[in-house]
This record gives sequence, C-alpha cells and structure tokens, in this order.
Amino acid sequence: MLKNEKLKGHLLILFANILFGINMPVSKSLLQGMVAPEGLTIMRMLFACSMFWITSLFVKQEKVPFKDLALLFLCAMCGVAINQSVFLSGLSRTSPVDVSIIATTGPIYVMLLAAVILKEPITRQKTTGVLIGAAGAIALILFSAQTHAQSSDLIGNLMVFFSGFMYSIYVVVSKPLSQRYSPVTIMKWMFLFSAIVLFPFMYKDIATTPAFHTATPDWKVLGGIAFILLGATYIPYLMIPMSLKRIRPTTVSMYNYMQPIVASLIAIIAGQDKFSLGNILSAILVFSGVYLVTHSKSREDIESEKLKMKS
Repeated sequence: MLKNEKLKGHLLILFANILFGINMPVSKSLLQGMVAPEGLTIMRMLFACSMFWITSLFVKQEKVPFKDLALLFLCAMCGVAINQSVFLSGLSRTSPVDVSIIATTGPIYVMLLAAVILKEPITRQKTTGVLIGAAGAIALILFSAQTHAQSSDLIGNLMVFFSGFMYSIYVVVSKPLSQRYSPVTIMKWMFLFSAIVLFPFMYKDIATTPAFHTATPDWKVLGGIAFILLGATYIPYLMIPMSLKRIRPTTVSMYNYMQPIVASLIAIIAGQDKFSLGNILSAILVFSGVYLVTHSKSREDIESEKLKMKS
C-alpha cells in the first residue's frame, strides 16, 4: 500500500511538471505583445482562487487555525504570488533557454532547505542524483540552444533565479501542511491570499490586455490563455500538495528536470528542433538522477536503522 502511495506521488508530480513544461513556450508566445506579465499573473490568481473555492464546496470542510493560516500565507507568497509574478516578468525579458537552465538549480535549493528546516539528510547518493539530473537537463537545454538564436537579459535571469528560490521555500515549508490538510484546502487559501495581495497592483492589466481588444477573436491566443489558467495553474497546483503528501520535497523538486525534456519534445514535434542522440543521453541522465534521489535514505530510514542497531 505504501509503495502504491509513493507511485501515485511520482505520477502526480510528473504530470504536473509536464504541464509546467508545456506552459513555458505557451506563456513565452503570449508575452510577446498579446498579454502583459502582470495581466497573465492576476488572471491566474483570480481564476485558480475561484476554482479552488468552488471545488471546496464539494469536499470535506477543514478548519485551519490561525498559526497554519500564517504558514499558508507564507506559502502563498513564496509559491504563488512572488514566484509567478516575478517568473513571468523574467520570462518576458529573457530567453526560454536561460530560464530552463536556471530552473535546474531548484532541487539544490530544496535539498539544502529541507536539510535545515525538515532535518532531511544530505546523503552522497542524493547529492549525486541532484547533480546528475542537473547535468542532463543543462545538456539537453544546450543541445536545443544551438539551433535557436535567443537574447538573454541579466535582470530577467535574476528574476527567474529569485522566483525559483521562492518556489523552493514553498515546497519545503508546505510539506508538513500537506500532511494535515487536503490539497483543495491548502490551495484555496494560498490563491485567496495571493489574489488579495496582487489584485490592487495588477487589476488594470486585465482590462488593458491586447488579446481582449482585437477586431476579431484570436482563438489561438485565447486558447493559450485558457490552457495557462486551467492546465498550467489549477490542475498542477492541485497535484503538488497531493504529491508532497506522498514523497519527499527533494524528490518532488527533481521532477523540475522534466520541464526542459517536455519543451524539447514540443520543439521537435513543431519542427523547431531535431531528435538526436544528445536528447536520449540527456533524458537518461535526468531519469538516473531522479532514480538516485528517490532511492536515497530519508530521515525516517536513517532513524529506523539506528533503532535496529541499538536493539
């Protein structure tokens, strides 16, 4: 039963990161004159907030004490409000290649933060797995970058770096909350807090969104916005706490390395890139890294071994 629950956790975060991987090229295309980063951010906050509160009407109601609401506010700022607003602003300034490379540092942050906050051990196997996965992701990104001339921007890169660090804090801090509350309860409060904080600064950007003021509806653009709201916000953010309930934060963060693989496959399907041996080798490195981290010893494993030695 325990193995089945862990498998569910892996499948949930895998699917969430596939959606996030699709989100990156879709968002980049929309940010090129059709939607402002601020407009897209507040649309995501308002849509997900509405959807999670509506969903909460059909599940068991959970009372959340003030102490945990304060933690949920911190998670909301790190995992949604700051993370998403800063990320989209950074993505609009720099290249998807740079964004993907910077994203590979996420599991390193999570591993270090989990060690400090959750007392998770930093084992040699876990460290090796994180670095091998990062090497595979970076190699894949660089292979793809050879066929694309895209501009970089220092400020944009720093914004993406900062958003990734904020998201890492959310992944670690929300782990205990995911054990106490349902994913819907966690997300309805997180997106409510995020919407309240961002709305006064960004609500005007919805009304001025160019995509809503074209002479004839551009269904491709509107479809892209709809995908981001539902497929890249509501659905994956529902899956993240479901996954965290079943597997460790560092393992969850390792699936970030799936995003450049997904982006590369999209480029190949769209005829923007070619399938190569480098794609295969990079994917093998990524999955090898995920495997090593998944099978590294957790704090519970080490404590259990100590008890066995004493007995």
